[in-house]
Amino acid sequence: MLADVFDSGTLPSEHRVEAWRELMTHALAPNEVLVEDPASFRASLRARDLGDVQVTALTYSALRSHRTPKLIRRSDPGHYVAALTLSGHQWIAQERRHASITAGELVLYCDSRPYDSRAEPVNGRRTAATVLARFDPGTLPLPADHLNRLLATRLPGEEGVGGLLAAFLGQLATASGTFGPADSARLGSVLVDLITAWLAHSLDLRSRTAVETRQRVQLLEIRAFIVRHLADPELTPLGVAAAHHVSLRTLHRLFQDSGVTVAAYIRGQRLLRARRDLADPRLAARPIHAIGRRWGFAGPSEFSRAFRSSYGVSPSEYRAVQVHVPR
Repeated sequence: MLADVFDSGTLPSEHRVEAWRELMTHALAPNEVLVEDPASFRASLRARDLGDVQVTALTYSALRSHRTPKLIRRSDPGHYVAALTLSGHQWIAQERRHASITAGELVLYCDSRPYDSRAEPVNGRRTAATVLARFDPGTLPLPADHLNRLLATRLPGEEGVGGLLAAFLGQLATASGTFGPADSARLGSVLVDLITAWLAHSLDLRSRTAVETRQRVQLLEIRAFIVRHLADPELTPLGVAAAHHVSLRTLHRLFQDSGVTVAAYIRGQRLLRARRDLADPRLAARPIHAIGRRWGFAGPSEFSRAFRSSYGVSPSEYRAVQVHVPR
């Protein structure tokens, strides 16, 4: 997903720190960068513009960064940054607050205000890793003075909307391949919606978000719930609606714009994962009925009918072609 922009391994060690400083100036915002051990410094950066938001995945050895008033006067893009720590220990201070952040946690900071930050690898790793989502606050239906209340505040990324945002950022940081302009715009729209809902939830200002944004985020939450419970053969639209405290009619309306019913979405996700397992050589010895059961199909006949209806071949025929296993 993200295009390679910089890898310090391609440079002589004596040029890496200065190259990193220059890259930070052009790719993000000018900072004073202090590196603890320049001789062994390692870093990488990959970035992608997704319409209204830029996603940047970074790895780096232990370092400190200072965004000073002088540097802000020199260059002030006015961006806010939602940062997810993927590995290592991060620390940031801004607006008389400071946050100590570990893997899986989120933090918000602003390029238009001075800050100090520090990062260090942990558990014997050579680098820490972070993924940043930079955005103009004007793209969000939330007042900047409210956003400033959250600067340099540690925010969990394990569950709820924060969990959805963290998972999405993590996927963007590790995904490979390329996407066209339309795909990038759609991904950017989803990311902006998630950031909006995450910040609104943190501020308890959900009523300020647009109805469409709240509905899209709710749909993402419901889809994530469905994926987590695919193995349950009792998973039904009624049960999904009850788990999210909405009526069945409301649930169907949320799915309507995506062009697929709730039941079809559940079935499609089960088939997608079953097909992936059938094509995995590592699972060639696993019985086909066990794969169907793993993804919530009540019995072999139900699994076989649904698979043939969607893909035109039986599960055993599909597996034979994909992993060259005699039927």
